[in-house]
Amino acid sequence: MPQIGWLEILSVVIIAILVLGPKEFPIALKKIGTYIGKFKNTLSNFQKEVTSVSQDIDLEKDILSEDSKNKKDTENNG
Repeated sequence: MPQIGWLEILSVVIIAILVLGPKEFPIALKKIGTYIGKFKNTLSNFQKEVTSVSQDIDLEKDILSEDSKNKKDTENNG
């Protein structure tokens, strides 16, 4: 994965200031920060949902395996 160094970051900032202008640059940074925050929040919620579903599936597997063990035990003892 390529790494971004300080020179590349500085270049992007200078180009952004030249394109947007010094008045619009802070506003654009704030909007970008807001979008990144929303994206992180959405990603976190998605990850929590996936973890929850995964745990539910594991729990159901455990319950089914317990039921099958109990059924085999009653068949062998009965």
